Amino acid sequence: MTPALRNLGSELRRDVLSTKAVPALSAGFTSGLALLVAQIAFESFIFSGELAPYSSQGIGMILFGNFAGCLIVTLTGGYRGAVAGLTPALVIIMALIASTTDGHGLSLFVTVACALMIGSLATGICCLMIGRFRLTNLVRFIPYPVAAGFVSGIGGTVCLAAISLMGATPEWRTASALLEPAVLWTWLPGAAYGIALYVALKRWGNALILPTSAIAAIGAYHLALGTLGVSGEEARTTGLLLASTADGGLWPALLPADLALVEWDALASQVPNILTLMLIAFICVVMNVAGLELAVNQDLDWNREFSACGLASVVASFGGGTVATLIVPSSLRSKLLKATTRLTGIVAASVIGFALFLGDEMLEFVPTALVGGILIFAGLGMLDEGLAKNRRLLPRAEFAIVVMIFAVIVLFGLIEGVGAGMLATLVFFTVRLSRTDLIESEFTVRERRSNKARSIPDRAILLEEGGRAYIYQLRGYIFFGSADPLISRLRKSVEGPSPPDCLMLDFTAVSGFDFSAVNALSRFLWAANEVGTKVVLSAVSDQLSSSLRRSLPEAAFAELILKPDTDRALECCEDIVIAAWRAGATTADGQRSALLEHVGRNLERHLEKQIEFEDLMNELRDWLSPCEYAAEETLVGADGPQLRLQFLISGRASARDGEGSRLHQFGPGDAIGQADAFGMQTASVVADEACRTMAMTSTARHQLEADEERLAFKLYRFLLARQFGLEQKEGTPAEIYGSRGNVASGNK
Repeated sequence: MTPALRNLGSELRRDVLSTKAVPALSAGFTSGLALLVAQIAFESFIFSGELAPYSSQGIGMILFGNFAGCLIVTLTGGYRGAVAGLTPALVIIMALIASTTDGHGLSLFVTVACALMIGSLATGICCLMIGRFRLTNLVRFIPYPVAAGFVSGIGGTVCLAAISLMGATPEWRTASALLEPAVLWTWLPGAAYGIALYVALKRWGNALILPTSAIAAIGAYHLALGTLGVSGEEARTTGLLLASTADGGLWPALLPADLALVEWDALASQVPNILTLMLIAFICVVMNVAGLELAVNQDLDWNREFSACGLASVVASFGGGTVATLIVPSSLRSKLLKATTRLTGIVAASVIGFALFLGDEMLEFVPTALVGGILIFAGLGMLDEGLAKNRRLLPRAEFAIVVMIFAVIVLFGLIEGVGAGMLATLVFFTVRLSRTDLIESEFTVRERRSNKARSIPDRAILLEEGGRAYIYQLRGYIFFGSADPLISRLRKSVEGPSPPDCLMLDFTAVSGFDFSAVNALSRFLWAANEVGTKVVLSAVSDQLSSSLRRSLPEAAFAELILKPDTDRALECCEDIVIAAWRAGATTADGQRSALLEHVGRNLERHLEKQIEFEDLMNELRDWLSPCEYAAEETLVGADGPQLRLQFLISGRASARDGEGSRLHQFGPGDAIGQADAFGMQTASVVADEACRTMAMTSTARHQLEADEERLAFKLYRFLLARQFGLEQKEGTPAEIYGSRGNVASGNK
């Protein structure tokens, strides 16, 4: 015996001896009776018309599927107290298979039975594979409006089918005929029973209402027949009572010899409907597991539940049964009655198994109106779940999709309704997604600049002319629905008498794109190139770069400037703006004079700071040692020399993060610190060009504090005046002066 079976046996023994045993008997017995009555009603609907003579065999198939499904799901599923059976949503497509299969007599029944068994087997194998390879996330993404519309549409179809089963013809053109006295009494009693049953269960929710009311209705019906002098045989002949059609037991419904009667051409024609049955079964499994999770407030293992339903369907198919899924109301009843044990499902399965092997004589006592009433009860429950509740929960647009699916299913069919719902949901999703703003932020280089250190004249130029470089940071997925609004907005920025010198598109937060987006973007890039605007693209993926190369003429693609990250792209935009200003200033002396006047005070202040820096270096010469670095050599970092504080005398160096992106660029006069200098973590600093620094070790700093307190205080005042942080570039005039002498630190 395997460990799993030993654990299961131990669990069942504990539950039998626990306080859960009595509630399990009560919940399991009532759930089994309710399932038994409902399954007989479902079978009578599926095996009607030309298949009515084989209704007993049909009941055998349905009941065996419920017996095997309930027992296996109970023993192998993750929720203790689960009850499984044939869900009403599958009844419609099963009835469609039965009514559209070509054939006559026994060969028709055998062909239909084989089609249902193949559907159950294929569904079970797929569910097993999904659970075995843990692929449930692939089938969980069913839009809620589609699921709700599907449920309500099935409910409406079940109600109409119930009226048809009771002898009326529910067609819109002849709706008035339903009120004729001769027709009215064929369906009104069953409809009244179904409505009353639904109201009673909704009002009181007692599990005994369904089986006790069914027994009472059968007794009252037979009493009425006796009062009117109608015998049982007459009632069965006129269709008022169901008739037994099997000699002996209900199962097995098929024998191996019966397979010789299969009409293979007719069976092959049902492949589309079998696939539809599988799809609806998947939807039912998903909805039932999700509904049970919500109802019992418990996280379930979806892969395990799929595996349990798959195994149940496979076993049921080999015995002539059909697909079985979780039944949420019956499973929830286990929790309400404190019967969350596998004994509950075992008792429910035993009730169905007892009826299965007892025989079909019990059918002769069941009124057709009772079967129709139970179907109406099931349909009203689905209408309430799909339409009434969602009218208050869903927004109007999404509820309109639910109503549309319901109407299409009732008027045209199940497949058409689900297809129309998926299409409507896709359109709704596309419209909603296309309204999402793909531009996360937009600014100019006047408002935000790169981390490159700039000279005072260049900073003044960027403050004055930075508005001629537009930067757009994009986000999300760019597709055909959102590309055109984005491109229209970008196009406005380059139209007009004075287009910008530069336009930057940052793709760092873009998750993907489709060909329509690439096509629209290519047209915009071509238009920007035509008006003389330089376009800089940041963080472009290889796929997007290749797509643009194929979509743009070679000359136009050559004009694009591609940079690996946002900072490098911003630097490129700044260079373009500065170069454009200088090109214009060569022919306009007024611009150069204005710039000189504008930065005069700033240059003076910069010179004062440089003098202060040089004086400090001169005073600290005994505590400093010179260092020289070649381009791309590390000044500060895990692989660099262990110098704690360095002052940059000449050259430029950049602080970089772990991915190599530039955080800040240092120039002459800056102070560069490393971890442990002041107890703070720093970024690595790499030379952009040949650099010369004066370095102070921790030992030298401590010696300075001990020997020259005044000089140490002057050093710290110098560092504090430079704010221990990177140069801020908000763009206000005061900040043109800059704050040279920063310490490269992760904590400012």
